[in-house]
Amino acid sequence: MNKQIALIALAGLVMMAGCKEKKQTQDIIAPKMEKAKPSAPVRMQAYSDTRDILWLEKGYKVEVKRTPNDSLPLVKDETGQKFVDNSIMVVVRRADGSVAISKTFTKANFDAYVNANYRKAGILEGMVFDKVDGQQLLFAASVSLPQTDEYIPLEVKIDNFGNVKIENATDLDTSGTGEHDGDDEDA
Repeated sequence: MNKQIALIALAGLVMMAGCKEKKQTQDIIAPKMEKAKPSAPVRMQAYSDTRDILWLEKGYKVEVKRTPNDSLPLVKDETGQKFVDNSIMVVVRRADGSVAISKTFTKANFDAYVNANYRKAGILEGMVFDKVDGQQLLFAASVSLPQTDEYIPLEVKIDNFGNVKIENATDLDTSGTGEHDGDDEDA
């Protein structure tokens, strides 16, 4: 009988020990996150836009074509993801289809207007026709950090002789409506 009482007592102790409250700690245990491995270089889609404009009292077509350019150095973001940079071609055609102006731009054309971070990790994201301003065609351009909303706005002016002037921009109509085509007055 003493053995039975001892076993019952031992079983009771074991049950009480199992019900004992666990000590709370401030440690947070979370699964280890795997670093995302960069995938193949990301390429933007090719883009083309053509607009009919009135410039110097004559009709012209302005074509802007963005193309991912494999001959340019790849850029990397902070995760190591690589991106293919773009080149942008601007062609201005006369009414008869002949080429009046043809210029190709890369990010290197804008090096003097962007900081070291954008020179290293940025891409030439885009360029759009903005408006006619006297003897100049104005374009909005941007160098951006890929897949972010961070960019540097730039203004590109091309005159009727094909000379190019680039400036940092703050007030451009980038709506793409073309409502300023042929209008020499600032809104």
